[in-house]
Amino acid sequence: MTPVTIDFEKENSVATAVVPPVAVWLRLEGLAVATLSAILYAQNGAGWWLFVALWLTPDLSFIAYLAGPRVGSYAYNTVHSYLLPSALVAVALLLHMPVLLPFAFLWFNHIGVDRLLGYGLKYPTAFGDTHLKRVGR
Repeated sequence: MTPVTIDFEKENSVATAVVPPVAVWLRLEGLAVATLSAILYAQNGAGWWLFVALWLTPDLSFIAYLAGPRVGSYAYNTVHSYLLPSALVAVALLLHMPVLLPFAFLWFNHIGVDRLLGYGLKYPTAFGDTHLKRVGR
């Protein structure tokens, strides 16, 4: 698979996806994050009903695609990056608010599972253009 460059100004641009062996490493990182976050969630003592009920919450960022692929990709990437759950952990620890930790661990788990399954961060060209693979047709 030969990577293709992106020209965001062209309407029919195709995004570059990571190819093996790098893609395998990124998926293994997703597995590590998903596993560690599930262990931390379990050790935190939060109920699994909360985990199940809120696990798909980050995917509500898909709604931003109604405003187009550029806005949608920014919203999706903001919510599917490790930055915000990391900030939530920092806030929880700095402000002594452990009640926030299960939400951060759940969020990390969602992102890790997404990466494990090959759902990467989105390019602003189209919903299916991700950094890990082309999703869809």
